[in-house]
Amino acid sequence: MSKYISGIDVGGTFTDFVSFDQETKEVKVWKNLTTPGEPINGVLTGLQEFENLEEIDQIRHGTTIATNAILERKGAEIAYITTKGFRDVPFIQRANRKSHYDLSWIKPKPLVKRRNCFEITERLTHKGETLAEIDENEVKQVAEEIRERGDIEAVAICTLYSYVDPKHEEKLRSLLEKYLPGMPISISYDVLPKWKEYERASTVIADAYIKPIVSSYLRQLQERFEEKGITRNVGIMKSNGGIMTLAATDRAPINTAVSGPTGGVVGAKKIAEQCGIDHLVTLDMGGTSTDVAIIENGKEELTTNFEIEWGVPIQVPMIDIRTIGAGGGSMAWIDKGGMLNVGPESAGADPGPVCYGRGGENPTVTDANLILGRLSPDNFLGGSMAIDYDAAYKALEELGRKLNMSAEETANAIIKIANNNMVGALRMVLVEEGHDPRDFTLMNFGGAGPLHASDLMEIAEIPRAVIPMHPGQFSAVGFMYSDARVDLQRTVQMTSKKFDIARANEVFQQLRDAGIEDLSSQGYTDHYNIVTSIEMRYHGQNYELDVPFHEEEINEENVQEIWKTFHNMHEERFGFKIPGEAMEVVTFKVTIISETDKPAVRKIDKAHGSQAVPKDERPVRFDEEVLMTAIYDRETLLDGHKIDGPAIVEENASSTIVGPKHKLTVDSFGNMHIEKR
Repeated sequence: MSKYISGIDVGGTFTDFVSFDQETKEVKVWKNLTTPGEPINGVLTGLQEFENLEEIDQIRHGTTIATNAILERKGAEIAYITTKGFRDVPFIQRANRKSHYDLSWIKPKPLVKRRNCFEITERLTHKGETLAEIDENEVKQVAEEIRERGDIEAVAICTLYSYVDPKHEEKLRSLLEKYLPGMPISISYDVLPKWKEYERASTVIADAYIKPIVSSYLRQLQERFEEKGITRNVGIMKSNGGIMTLAATDRAPINTAVSGPTGGVVGAKKIAEQCGIDHLVTLDMGGTSTDVAIIENGKEELTTNFEIEWGVPIQVPMIDIRTIGAGGGSMAWIDKGGMLNVGPESAGADPGPVCYGRGGENPTVTDANLILGRLSPDNFLGGSMAIDYDAAYKALEELGRKLNMSAEETANAIIKIANNNMVGALRMVLVEEGHDPRDFTLMNFGGAGPLHASDLMEIAEIPRAVIPMHPGQFSAVGFMYSDARVDLQRTVQMTSKKFDIARANEVFQQLRDAGIEDLSSQGYTDHYNIVTSIEMRYHGQNYELDVPFHEEEINEENVQEIWKTFHNMHEERFGFKIPGEAMEVVTFKVTIISETDKPAVRKIDKAHGSQAVPKDERPVRFDEEVLMTAIYDRETLLDGHKIDGPAIVEENASSTIVGPKHKLTVDSFGNMHIEKR
């Protein structure tokens, strides 16, 4: 009988696992090294922890395969088909520049080559009326040329005004399926039915760019799972924090652009609810990267303004997560000016940090933490992984020699630089967005995150931090709290002066019906929660505000509330409002969530006394001084236990540093709270 729900998060260095026993309500976590060439091998290795794989009822899987293919530009060779006269839209891009005064700056290249871009004589008006019909012979000629190229693996289609009516894109897809059987095809209406042709083009190009790679991975995943007897529901994490089936992922893989990190944000929402935290900033530091996001009043920030790199957008709904190349595996190096740098290049899983003993030569953040005493060489992954302390020390010694520094001084400098990089990421989501860090609580997770909690509190001026249970596998734990989710949007342009209430209600209903049909086709048939909103702006502005709408239908009375809400939101965001000014209604948005069963939250035993008992002590370097530091085992900590810094709390897949100026308390759910003494 099936009884387990399993979460699997494939990261750049480690693959994390969690199992939830639906009968006993117990949660178990573990991890093993990722196998970069064949990530499925690492997944299957980790699943061997189950005595009987047929007992797995459901798998929720987060993967970086789409992310890596895009960021590393290792996707498929694709063709792009558009309206005649608009082939160069992906190359012209926008008029803005990354560096206004840098004359050597060059726009980033799109994910398609210009020689693989084709034009079709067709045209719709901005109202969806047909100006020029599609000529099947012309499409046939384009298909023949694509076939003759021999290297085209997928096709992206984006025609003018297709967001108003998709009939031409759908006809093009139908004809290409006829003349190019088996060719993966993406159309912009399915991916982003929203105005602004460059953003639509860039997004559908990205979808086609990763479709063959993701499809191949999903096919292998399903085949290998079936070989092992795992035949039940397998869900893939979406960038919006929801889950979808393998078939749904195959249709629109761009929705997995930031698949893995969303689990941590979803899990953090649960912790914020448990602890009554209104303002939370998450920091997920793994082996390769650090991801940061904020949660306010129980809600994560969603965005469609994601860019692969400057000026190359992907505008699918996703949790607003900012990522930098700073992880435990980030390598230290010296630039041409003789300055020490850390990251963004990572040692990854193979060869990994020097201390892994797998052939790594460049010292990393993990090596630095080891040499400073913050990590125990005898307790890495609970003692299951041997660590080569001497090799790490030698590597830091050699690097330090070039800087006229000792190994310990070099390690300390590496930690400082890594901390500074992460503070920059925190300021991106806090200060640059108008938030005061002093209003927030910092949540550190990921294998390396808790090591840096105390340091980041001090530097970023965040007064409190919380370390959840199972921080080393927390993103995989977050998968257990995910729901099936669909975010739909459609541009229908109106103004507040000429607002068509009937048309607005019609669009909302069409989006609701499409979302429910999508979820139903995936097997999620009940417990729907529907959220609607409208993107608006003052007439003549370039950017919109997302105005929530909580009623089932728009009528003459509540439409006035919509306008009033927009004015107030504009004043709160920009410091002013313009009553009486015409407003443009741009995009209608509907989110449909089908709630899933979730693990029961279990409380830990109450402590008889407030002071926890350390298991050991060792010298640890904190900045410029070395202090004898108490070492605690997290499994022995109970509700109400308190620890004064300096201290280290060790667990199977992570260690938490409590700085000399800080104290730690344990709550009834096992979360550890750090604040100033």
